[in-house]
Amino acid sequence: DRLGAIIRTQTPYVGSCGALDMVNFGALETVPENFKDRNLYVHNAHVTLMRTTADENRQMGEWIGAKLNQCQGPVRFLLPEGGVSLIDAPGQPFHDPEADAALFNALEKTVVQTANRRLIRLPHNVNDPKFAQALVENFKEIQS
Repeated sequence: DRLGAIIRTQTPYVGSCGALDMVNFGALETVPENFKDRNLYVHNAHVTLMRTTADENRQMGEWIGAKLNQCQGPVRFLLPEGGVSLIDAPGQPFHDPEADAALFNALEKTVVQTANRRLIRLPHNVNDPKFAQALVENFKEIQS
């Protein structure tokens, strides 16, 4: 029921798209055979991450966008152009500007932006303190 409570209650919402670059599996040997040729990152002996593709990111962007369009309360959804996770930053194993662009572009095409519902692109990584500060500032704005 992702975003369902926000939609039903019209609660002010500030969000983002952190960690949409990855699918979590257990140990490397638990990754299904049909995903073995994907970009995999062994985080530790018990966690293997798989990079999402541009098409998967487009689909997620459309799905999230459709949910955001149902939100009637104030909405600010921030897009971290510097990466959606620590390992999606430049020089990191999941850095994939094409996949991130597919996510952000799908959101921009899907979300009907109004004075009450806005997407905001920022040049920071989702884990950057500047990005966190922007989330706080946007929350304060819609709460006042």
